Amino acid sequence: MIDLTIIWAGIIAFAVAAYVVMDGFDLGIGILFPRFPVGRDRDMAMNSIAPVWDGNETWLVLGGGGLMAAFPLAYAIILPALYAPLIAMLLGLVFRGVAFEFRWRDPGHRRFWDFAFCGGSIVATLAQGITLGALLQGITINGRAYAGGWWEWLTPFSLLTGLSLLIGYALLGASWLIWKAEGGLQTQARGMARLLLPALLAAIGLVSAYTPFLEAQYYQRWFEWPGVLASAQMPLLVAIVGFLAWRAIGKVQNGGRDWTPFFLILLLFGLSMIGLAISIWPDVIPGRVSIWEAAAPERSQIFMLIGAGVLVPVILAYTVWAYWVFRGKVDETGYH
Repeated sequence: MIDLTIIWAGIIAFAVAAYVVMDGFDLGIGILFPRFPVGRDRDMAMNSIAPVWDGNETWLVLGGGGLMAAFPLAYAIILPALYAPLIAMLLGLVFRGVAFEFRWRDPGHRRFWDFAFCGGSIVATLAQGITLGALLQGITINGRAYAGGWWEWLTPFSLLTGLSLLIGYALLGASWLIWKAEGGLQTQARGMARLLLPALLAAIGLVSAYTPFLEAQYYQRWFEWPGVLASAQMPLLVAIVGFLAWRAIGKVQNGGRDWTPFFLILLLFGLSMIGLAISIWPDVIPGRVSIWEAAAPERSQIFMLIGAGVLVPVILAYTVWAYWVFRGKVDETGYH
């Protein structure tokens, strides 16, 4: 018999992963934006994401909407626990989106819009990382409702995950520019990537070392038999991919494939997501509520699955088409 709850957990996990992959690099460009020289380089950096940035956020809507519809109990608990960082994330995305268009239409205030673009990207990224950390460290529940305080999400661990995601998105943005830009901007992006890659590997190590001690279940899943067979391979795989990414960044200067660093950094993110899955599966609220306890009725899941079966392929199709149409290197002119 098909377990619809697992299917819906997979759909939401896919949507979140797609959002991290696709919106991560354009948030990363916003984070790095002040480091680029005013003028041609900033325009080129922004034009590299102009055709795709707003479409990338479709996956965030799908993930949040899917959580509300397929796992209403989890949605009802998570939202009150994380109102502050989630509101900060949405406000950051709004400022960033407005700044994206207005910096071209209002050149007299371009410095302000550049600041808003960078600030919104940083706030949104920090809020996403803090939200992840707050979920991992556990949410106080009484019965079927959130029972913690307004500031429960703010801890050293959540700040660590926020900073780690900030580094990761910045590295994604730098590797994207290695692929899409040319000349001085590509050289600058390559230099940034060589600084950010060791920082990201260190951040992954710190978060990974901290996580098993947050919940007894995490420790069991990582270090007890048979889970240790899978978890023991993760540090080695991260180290190998990190080394390959370092070499790929260096080879770009000597005529290497300029797309390779970006996809290797994506692979690092993928390994981190697998590590996260090892820690929390099968819970939707780690250590508190499983996916089956939080799931909507079966009839509701079937009804929504029909819609998702149509919409998700359509979203994938137009996303692939957009990236294909706007493939290749960019310049400072863009479509504005």
